[in-house]
Amino acid sequence: MLDKIDAIQDRFVHLEEQMADPALMSDLNRYRQVSREYKELKEIVDVAGQYRRVQQNVASAKEMLRDSDLDMREMAEAEIADLEPQLNALEEQLKMLLIPKDPEDAKDVIVEIRAGTGGDEASLFAGDLYRMYMRYFEAQSWDTEVLEVTEGTVGGYSKLALEVRGDGVYGKLKFESGAHRVQRVPKTESQGRGHTSAATVAVKPQMGMEEVNINKADLKIDTFRASGAGGQHVNKTESAIRITHLPTGVVSESQDGRSQHQNKEIALQRLYQKIYEAQQQQHLSAIAARRRSLVGSGDRSEKIRTYNFPQNRVTDHRLEGDAKNYNLDAVVEGNLSPIIEALQIAENAERLRAREAEV
Repeated sequence: MLDKIDAIQDRFVHLEEQMADPALMSDLNRYRQVSREYKELKEIVDVAGQYRRVQQNVASAKEMLRDSDLDMREMAEAEIADLEPQLNALEEQLKMLLIPKDPEDAKDVIVEIRAGTGGDEASLFAGDLYRMYMRYFEAQSWDTEVLEVTEGTVGGYSKLALEVRGDGVYGKLKFESGAHRVQRVPKTESQGRGHTSAATVAVKPQMGMEEVNINKADLKIDTFRASGAGGQHVNKTESAIRITHLPTGVVSESQDGRSQHQNKEIALQRLYQKIYEAQQQQHLSAIAARRRSLVGSGDRSEKIRTYNFPQNRVTDHRLEGDAKNYNLDAVVEGNLSPIIEALQIAENAERLRAREAEV
């Protein structure tokens, strides 16, 4: 474990040097990658520093056990009794931190909220979930942009999609994918009877433009005469460009520029964007298939979490014991951190068990 920590320490020092270089700010994508990795490694380096200090103190105390002075030995025994539990706790924390992270955890996401079974009340509940998430996003200092909205007939939403950008977004929001069930007396209920309704949440990580890989050897570039307005220049020169990406068959072209070079740049950018969108769709399809069992159909019987208004309680059904129940008033106001942290701990513990089983 300490060998891994030494390697991480070396990498951390290297990243620190890059962060101090003003030239890094000229490449925002690179700056974002470096700062994210720096932040992740800093937590490991800080805990490792504490672990080594406590380890040294334990070793010093054990040396004191050899002292001929009885008082010194008793002091050393008391110090060891105090330090060893700290050392064990820090070791467990380091083991958790050293588990390889899901590379998608750092990605921005698309969040989709859809009303499930329950009619108008399901749409109202979808609206409540949206409000809850927006408060949580604000607390996390994340940026959001609404992409699609379909309003319900009496309020709320039948469907809503938004983009969320920030640090470690998918690593926290991935646990929200699934069916959310609500138990309460709906505003639409005139008899005062309690109802159970549901809404589904799907969280999909976004691909970054830097993840698109295009080999120039796979491109076929053709020239042709531009058509349309432009006079003699358009008719007599083959300034228009058509580019074909041979592995996928994706084609883009441009005749908008004033020169062949300009049209080539425009066509390349369009091709890049088309392939990016195709790869992103393929990526999201894989993610959707992998997480479909969590989202379910939106039926009331399929749920990851229940919001029980009469009992002022939120229950996450993936957790156990006291860790599964939370105060509803706090949760609907956006205080999701305790639930998400409990789910992260449970996921890390499961991954640690799987890793130890492999060893």
